[in-house]
Amino acid sequence: MRLLKTVAALRCFVEMARTGLNPIDGDDRTQPGQPMSTKAHQTITIGLVPTMGALHAGHGSLLAKARAENTIVILTIFVNPLQFGPGEDFDHYPRHLAADLVTAKAAGVDAVFAPTAAELGLDRELVQVVPPAGLMAGLCGRSRPGHFTGVATIVTKLLNLVQADRAY
Repeated sequence: MRLLKTVAALRCFVEMARTGLNPIDGDDRTQPGQPMSTKAHQTITIGLVPTMGALHAGHGSLLAKARAENTIVILTIFVNPLQFGPGEDFDHYPRHLAADLVTAKAAGVDAVFAPTAAELGLDRELVQVVPPAGLMAGLCGRSRPGHFTGVATIVTKLLNLVQADRAY
């Protein structure tokens, strides 16, 4: 399993996987940089599981489904400051990367992308994704203005970076 902290490393990992080269150190399928041992007729697929970390059984079920359905599984761990409003618990949100990496490895994850906010460009002027008004008016949208815009903005960034075949 690879721990990736930069967009450049993530792009390199995805490009290697898409071209059929093994991007994974210590993978028992093949050596890194060598052709993956997929059947000639098998298409390489990438599954993306975006999270904020603090992995639990619910995440585990998503990871198991992703592992069963894809050649490569990428887990993202990013505590998204955009989805927290003033006075919310951003500073207290649990961050246990070491434990999350153990869980990810046990689940068969191929790569964990754990960027900083600056790495995702949150320190620069940001283009935000605004979900439909109906979505923002329901659930916790009424009591947490900006929450769904923050979620949609980061998840869109992750989807665009990975270009996954499936997201969970």
